Amino acid sequence: QVQLVESGGGLVQPGGSLRLSCEARGLTFSASYMSWFRQAPGKERALVAYISQFSYTTYYTESVKGRFTISRDNDKNMVYLQMDDLKPEDTGLYYCNAVRTRGGNWYPAWSSWGQGTQVTVSS
Repeated sequence: QVQLVESGGGLVQPGGSLRLSCEARGLTFSASYMSWFRQAPGKERALVAYISQFSYTTYYTESVKGRFTISRDNDKNMVYLQMDDLKPEDTGLYYCNAVRTRGGNWYPAWSSWGQGTQVTVSS
């Protein structure tokens, strides 16, 4: 059973940067697209970014394009999210997970979520 551990969140002013890390402890890491989800206050958890097994393909939701960068290190079972030029609307609880596709949409692949890491962007 995979274990997901997110870290790196915190309180930052608008325009600042944070780098989130996720350790995925399991046997299927390198075979999976990995992703970051965000749950903003009062909203549902939504996909922010994903990256393919060998980093050839990345996806970002429109609101973070040009500001966020997802990366991974398969040898270390790590996924990262570099967040630059942070905005108040980026505030939320960030989770990592593998993703799978069905009908042109992407969904979390692993039923067990980590605790997430809180990102708060405020002046």
